[in-house]
Amino acid sequence: MSTPGTLRIGNASGFYGDRFAAMREMLTGGPLDVLTGDYLAELTMLILGRDRLKDPARGYAKTFLRQLEENLGLAKERGVKIVTNAGGLNPAGLADAVRALAAKLGLDVAVAHVEGDDLLPRADELGLGRPLTANAYLGAWGIADCLRAGADVVVTGRVTDASLVVGPAAAHFGWGRDDYDALAGAVVAGHVLECGAQATGGNYAFFTEHELGHPGFPIAEIEADGSSVITKHERTGGAITIGTVTAQLLYEIGGARYAGPDVTTRFDTVHLEQAGRDRVRISGTKGEPPPPSLKVCLNTLGGFRNETTFVLTGLDIEAKAALVREQLERALGEHRPAGIRWTLARTDHEDADTEQRASALLHCAVKDADPKVAGRAFSGAAVELALASYPGFHVMAPPSDASPYGVYTATFVDAHEVPHIAVLPDGTKVEIAPAPETAELSEVEEPALPEPYRGPVRHAPLGERFGARSGDKGGDANLGVWARGDEDWRWLAHRLTVEEFRRLLPETAGLPVRRHLLPNLRAVNFVVSGLLGEGVASQARFDPQAKALGEWLRARYADIPEGRA
Repeated sequence: MSTPGTLRIGNASGFYGDRFAAMREMLTGGPLDVLTGDYLAELTMLILGRDRLKDPARGYAKTFLRQLEENLGLAKERGVKIVTNAGGLNPAGLADAVRALAAKLGLDVAVAHVEGDDLLPRADELGLGRPLTANAYLGAWGIADCLRAGADVVVTGRVTDASLVVGPAAAHFGWGRDDYDALAGAVVAGHVLECGAQATGGNYAFFTEHELGHPGFPIAEIEADGSSVITKHERTGGAITIGTVTAQLLYEIGGARYAGPDVTTRFDTVHLEQAGRDRVRISGTKGEPPPPSLKVCLNTLGGFRNETTFVLTGLDIEAKAALVREQLERALGEHRPAGIRWTLARTDHEDADTEQRASALLHCAVKDADPKVAGRAFSGAAVELALASYPGFHVMAPPSDASPYGVYTATFVDAHEVPHIAVLPDGTKVEIAPAPETAELSEVEEPALPEPYRGPVRHAPLGERFGARSGDKGGDANLGVWARGDEDWRWLAHRLTVEEFRRLLPETAGLPVRRHLLPNLRAVNFVVSGLLGEGVASQARFDPQAKALGEWLRARYADIPEGRA
């Protein structure tokens, strides 16, 4: 990990449950120096927390071990280092399991891990309450120390997703803590890689313009100055274009300053260039000192939930919905759950040629602290209406017992309160100091707008000319929109204001919305606070992670520029 040349880092997992064969595909598809795997998300931490309640020895992503059983020998043979956050809530346990697997396979593999992110034992002391999980986002330097000590496999708990790329790059190039521009460049590369095939054409707005098929996973070729080329193995599906990279850069971000534990990355300085087929160069990224506090992911058990969906067919859809709603809420009586949410989806069509196309769906979801209220009381009341309600009464599935749901919140803790420990292959523990220089996070000055678009327009869906990518951060949603040409960028910057955004997406009308301009990417990013309630685990709305929010916006009509995009 000490040669000065280009470092090729690939990704083989964007979430817990991603393509199982990706690790082998990446190891056999072409040359790599490092293979990363991102298994953690806010919801994953809740799932692992519930696993740990059942068995304290669990709490890590078991899929990673099964993948290693098939591929550890191959990685060792090819000299590819593996860096993963699959350790979840128990990185030491997963590191031990990897050592046991290596011994079983007869392989001499040096395994290290990074710990310290788990703040649960000190939650009360730190004023975090009594959560199920409490994990700080650590940075890259523990990973770098493990690799410098000769580790073949590095397992972490909750580090920032980009740290899986920044750590190997810092170790390889010998960067220092104040090499902010280089570190920021690696953060951008890591942000592109972290969601796997989303960077190679998966979930891409203009998916009809390339052959997706079985997309390959992304690779970052990182240089000593932190610049990189995003690519993929030859003869794999998907595509790497400025568009696919832009889409991933806009995924789950806020403003122009992207804060991390090691560096604050200026996303408004990122420059993209198509450098050949399936090759996009990222350069020009500037970095600044990180903030003095670390983000902490808290998951708590919020209570219990249940749901059922009534099918309304044919005529008088609105009247049928009103009837069953009134009947069910009256039947619940004193056992009314603390939260009831009704959603009517008018999926019905007039004079439909199939029963399904003639039907609308009325969804009822309930929440309560008492599992009996959200469970049997609700289920019984719904079922008892079967012969006494609207004509054609039936449900998509019978109501079931209540199930627990989680609540995600983010808070911040002074970095000096969070241990960051690299446990080297020989068992030596190295304490990683907090960032020696910090700066409080602040908004960048609003960039100047381009000249307004003055050309002809036509009334059409936004998506005919503009791409979008959306996602979740706890209870908030982000939605990035980008233009593919300068004329469209001028229209976008002036016309898609917060007011217009709220008009196009009425669900956001009563919520705080912030707009951030990123002229280098010809993009605007909107952050909608509170759209997702208490986070994905609470299932607050249809599309609880806002994955398709951008596609809804693209389907809305506006007076967009004429001509070629």
